[in-house]
Amino acid sequence: MMMRVTRANTLTEQVMDHVRSAIFDGSMTADEWYSVYQLADQLGISRSPVRDALLRLEEAGLIMFVRNRGFQIRRTRPEDVAEIFALRLSIEPGAAGRAALLADTQAIANLQELLNSMEQAAHQGHSDHFFDLDQAFHAEILRAGNSPRGRDFIDRLRTNTRLIGASTAGSSRTLLDIHREHQPIFEAIADGDIAGARSAMSGHVTTTGQLLLKQAMPDAKAEDLQLLWEQFTA
Repeated sequence: MMMRVTRANTLTEQVMDHVRSAIFDGSMTADEWYSVYQLADQLGISRSPVRDALLRLEEAGLIMFVRNRGFQIRRTRPEDVAEIFALRLSIEPGAAGRAALLADTQAIANLQELLNSMEQAAHQGHSDHFFDLDQAFHAEILRAGNSPRGRDFIDRLRTNTRLIGASTAGSSRTLLDIHREHQPIFEAIADGDIAGARSAMSGHVTTTGQLLLKQAMPDAKAEDLQLLWEQFTA
């Protein structure tokens, strides 16, 4: 399949987006080996931007190169999930609180539009689009909360967690359930409620992290899951 080339991003960035999308939709998996040559041929571009993109994805912890074998998607371990959400908890609640203090009318309007679009996607069962909007909602809060580097960092962390499954939807909660968790975050930010925004974001991220951890360890006892969670988040 040829990759659509646009002017918005460099070829390297477009290759990175292509690989991320392929991971999300399951067309690239952690059990297979891939080569730079095959990926370049598939995308109809030279090997140089493909190699550059893959090196950046390796630095982000998304793939690994093995000499004379090619590259492989890194499998996310339960410990990775717990650590990723511990990092999210160290960044996102604070950003939500700052957004409640700093967000202007345009940021509030952007969040409202994203929230409305999430609800529509949930009703229509468009899970891929829903989680793109979910990610954009969190990114907008980080932007409004004066955390542009945090926004980029969280995007990379969310990419890694999606390797164990697109979401917790279907297994433990519906898309509408997830949408409803975002409503109090938005309301607190729109009302300028700093403590409320921090609390709502902390609760949402914690719920998601604990459910994803359970999804990554389906046979584990509840006390073992809680112990692992606390080892990273306490």
